[in-house]
Amino acid sequence: MSEALMIHLNGEEYSTKARSLTELVRELALEERMIAMERNLEVVPKSQYASTLLKNSDRIELVHMIGGG
Repeated sequence: MSEALMIHLNGEEYSTKARSLTELVRELALEERMIAMERNLEVVPKSQYASTLLKNSDRIELVHMIGGG
């Protein structure tokens, strides 16, 4: 089994087994179409979530949109 990574998720330390942004979204049980992500101060297009690999100490900012009416 792979070793956990320590990242910063929305300013808090977070331990994850995810290796890509797509895996992180799944781990957090979020719907990909309803979020926006930034890795180390760079916005990542949704089309690149699967190919964007996580590394120790990455800084991930995640915004989850909530619909309503």
